[in-house]
Amino acid sequence: MLPGRGRDGRAARAARILGTRTAWSAVGDGEFFCPGCGGDRNYQRLSGHRRFTFLGLPVLPRGETGPVVECAACQRHFGTDVLDHPTTTRFSAMLRDAVHTVALAVLAAGGTCARPALETAAVTVRAAGFDDCTGEQLNALVEALAADTGRVFSEPCGAGLAIELHEALDPLAPHLAPPGRESILLQGARIALADGPYTPAERDVLATVGAALTIGAEDVPRLLAAAARTPS
Repeated sequence: MLPGRGRDGRAARAARILGTRTAWSAVGDGEFFCPGCGGDRNYQRLSGHRRFTFLGLPVLPRGETGPVVECAACQRHFGTDVLDHPTTTRFSAMLRDAVHTVALAVLAAGGTCARPALETAAVTVRAAGFDDCTGEQLNALVEALAADTGRVFSEPCGAGLAIELHEALDPLAPHLAPPGRESILLQGARIALADGPYTPAERDVLATVGAALTIGAEDVPRLLAAAARTPS
């Protein structure tokens, strides 16, 4: 059989004669975490219009496709759900703010803002990214929060504080592996334990932290108990 005379040859000739082509139009841009590159990159959001082609020329519309996200670096296309993943810069900020909020909540629950707890909280917050944080600053923030909300120190986690914890932790939790979520809870536990055993109010706040981080209700007491057994 001569080359090009079989079934594959006929299919190849048909593909050259008839086909489809997609024309892309940019409808937005920004920065995203590219799963292909493994880092933050610029992107274009594209909307496509498909057309039948005859001899390579577009002849009939075939409807719309997309939208898709195109990486400016690797040129690969991804579904728009890729934009739900925070950039590295945004993720770092979310993590930093989450640790700061947990530290303030635990200090407020502790009731006295004792020096050991303040120092432990300041070290924890600095490690998260607030390089200039001091115990005095945290103490002032806790007192201002209490004055602004009328909250009484050492009371159980009220609705307002629970909302603040969920606002800081809910968007972060889906992007953390289980060890990462547990690490944030344990950082709060170490602050609570710095000046003595957990108080009921501290346990209540830490239980709210665990729930916001989607840690199982049965796992939170186990983690808190393990932290209490670990020498500081």
